[in-house]
Amino acid sequence: MESELKDLKPDPIDDGGSTKDDRPLLKPEASSIPQPPVSTATIDELEKKCAAYVRNDVYGTMGRGELPWTEKLLLGLAFFTLLPIRVAVVMTILVVYYFVCRVCTALLAPNREDGKEDYAHVRGWRRAVIVRAGKFFSRAILFVLGFYWINETYRSLNDGKFNDQAGCTDQSEDPGRPGAIVSNHVSYLDILYHMSSSFPSFVAKRSVARLPIVGLISKCLGCVYVQRESKSSDFKGVSGIVNERIREAHQDKSAPMMMLFPEGTTTNGDFILPFKTGAFLAKAPVLPVILRYPYQRFSPAWDTISGVRHIILLFCQFANYLEVTWLPIYYPSQQEKDDPKLYADNVRRLMAREGNLTMSDIGLAEKRIYHAALNGFFCQQ
Repeated sequence: MESELKDLKPDPIDDGGSTKDDRPLLKPEASSIPQPPVSTATIDELEKKCAAYVRNDVYGTMGRGELPWTEKLLLGLAFFTLLPIRVAVVMTILVVYYFVCRVCTALLAPNREDGKEDYAHVRGWRRAVIVRAGKFFSRAILFVLGFYWINETYRSLNDGKFNDQAGCTDQSEDPGRPGAIVSNHVSYLDILYHMSSSFPSFVAKRSVARLPIVGLISKCLGCVYVQRESKSSDFKGVSGIVNERIREAHQDKSAPMMMLFPEGTTTNGDFILPFKTGAFLAKAPVLPVILRYPYQRFSPAWDTISGVRHIILLFCQFANYLEVTWLPIYYPSQQEKDDPKLYADNVRRLMAREGNLTMSDIGLAEKRIYHAALNGFFCQQ
């Protein structure tokens, strides 16, 4: 059975350390592909291998577990009361911020770099309004979704926990600010938090720029767009732009900072996957951030659950929690600058240790195999 599932391996993806479109459950064509029979034994075997993607909350695997009657009652009440209110308020906030961005970018042509549009390099009052409003409205959306309090911890070199980490305390170069923020990836909510705290630029699909409302907001963030569906080798150009943006942010305090998720996909929040080298090729210092979503009922982690189901259950949960740990700026040693893989691995080990995260060697390919198996299993039920 496992050999049959291995035939479902996805196309190779780029090594940009960016937010990936790793949601096969949202693609209509995925459900139309004939799936081989999947047994409970196969699922159990895959769960041991893919522990980083296994859901352990009350709602169970893919959010389809059997619920106690008390949970069903709470879910039913929230579905008809809390859900519509939150949807209406979130959409209102998005529309208001869209008009703020529209006013601030009126009569301006976006900066174009190899076809990548952005308004992130706008200066003066326009940029100030876009950033401040963006931070405020992002935090407002999180509040509406139940993140009433966000527990933030800022670690410093004085804590005495970083002396054994190669490169971390090397500040022989001009300290400046980091060229990029690197974070573990647990949910799409990660993006809202980073927008509310730093308002950085992300790597996104080219199609995002064409979406109503969100498209303009992504340009104001200064997103670097990549055409993932294309078979052409445009990654070289995207990687080059990302590296230039990281260096620019390190050297120029007014430049937008890059935000990268080096794992390349989301986990259940208890693990940290191997880092891709995209965030470390520029040889600039990075700022590691660790995100955790404590939960009692529904886990906000976007691991093995469909997008629609996740949004509904998230909106129906009265209170959600987020814990953030900001580590000191990591300054690479010369050896790490010469070896991006070493640089990435050392930052990953630091984040695993300080965030009490389990290191896992699996990746997006295993996640998609696990998703396909779960889809096949539930289709048989």
